[in-house]
Amino acid sequence: MEAAVKKSNHGANVRRWREWRNINQDVLAEQIGVSQATLSSYEKKEKLEQEILDKIAKALEIPVEAITEVEQGTSINIFSGTFTDFKDNAAIFNSYPTFNLIDKVVELYDEKIALYERMLKEKDEAISLMHDVLKDKI
Repeated sequence: MEAAVKKSNHGANVRRWREWRNINQDVLAEQIGVSQATLSSYEKKEKLEQEILDKIAKALEIPVEAITEVEQGTSINIFSGTFTDFKDNAAIFNSYPTFNLIDKVVELYDEKIALYERMLKEKDEAISLMHDVLKDKI
């Protein structure tokens, strides 16, 4: 059995993480010491050199693996938590999950289609019942 090869596009992942961090190309380019045009070319490359990956990951405050291991189309779930003063049993927990928007739209679309199909079936059953009632009266 062959092992599946991960298809990770470094440049596309850099763009995804940069946009998720709400950082424009000019700002990130300045942080890593390159021009905006150079950063733009990085975002178009499938594979980036380790030195570049290290600089970008540090600037975006993410692990390098977030760029090198995330496959195209993969949903990203971000956990951000804050815990305070455990001796008083007081804790604050914040979670900010993200999801793949296209998957969510498809899921909602499928749910809506299923609802319409159920409504049509109920309407057909009601019409059939009316036909049976009227048939007995005629």
